Amino acid sequence: MSLPRRLVPLLAAITVPLVTTLTVGLAAAPAHAAATTYTALGDSYASGTGTREYYPDSGSCQRSRHSYPVLDAARLGATLTFPACAGATTSSVLSGQLGSLNSATNYVTVQAGGNDIGWSSVIVQCALPWPTTCWSQIDSAENTIRNTLPGRLDQLYSRIRSLAPNARVAVVGYPRLFNGEECNIIARISPGEQAELNAAANLLATTIAARAAAHGFAFVDARGPFTGHAVCDDVEWLNGTSNPIGESYHPNRAGHVGYAGIVEPALRAAARKS
Repeated sequence: MSLPRRLVPLLAAITVPLVTTLTVGLAAAPAHAAATTYTALGDSYASGTGTREYYPDSGSCQRSRHSYPVLDAARLGATLTFPACAGATTSSVLSGQLGSLNSATNYVTVQAGGNDIGWSSVIVQCALPWPTTCWSQIDSAENTIRNTLPGRLDQLYSRIRSLAPNARVAVVGYPRLFNGEECNIIARISPGEQAELNAAANLLATTIAARAAAHGFAFVDARGPFTGHAVCDDVEWLNGTSNPIGESYHPNRAGHVGYAGIVEPALRAAARKS
């Protein structure tokens, strides 16, 4: 059925404004922002070993909801990809943890190098009863830090930047563990050995910091913030000799809160510089 001719102009006058309004409304609708993404790479210090509670599906990787990556993902409002795994070396991070990185990745933290120098084995040797000592093991670890670790870190950091060219990357360091006191009866580490272990931790920190800077990454130095919170301090952020033994000499839950407090601003500062 056709409309009377006198109604056609009237309908046209009504229809055009409606269509125009609808089009403008669609054009003005805000686009949904892409989700912020954060990938946490590394070893047991990153996964949360030492916090004594782990995701059931993380197995021997010991990923914890109390770890600094989980805490900082919430602070940043980011979706966390969490491949960090206890026992990881720079090589295993390189070969097994980088699969989620891409050009849309916003934040990356990486904490690796301690297992490359056999740090856990050195601590175990130092903790054996007198007259056993660990001087040669400390010397060996320091030689690895000087001569082998820099190249491994360069390879890892280069690959991270290649896969995630737009990410804000923070390299997270390790603390000094000891304050010179002997408070663990089961594992006696002498004040002299503690001082040398702390010196090795200093060497590890400065080496990692230098390689991070060479790649344009932020470095999160844990040594200052953990001072006063070492093993045997009144407020420990680090476990001493523990049961199970794998919890030993790792950050506890308070330590991960401490880590979260220095990692988050480093990532935000990296964002401002990018």
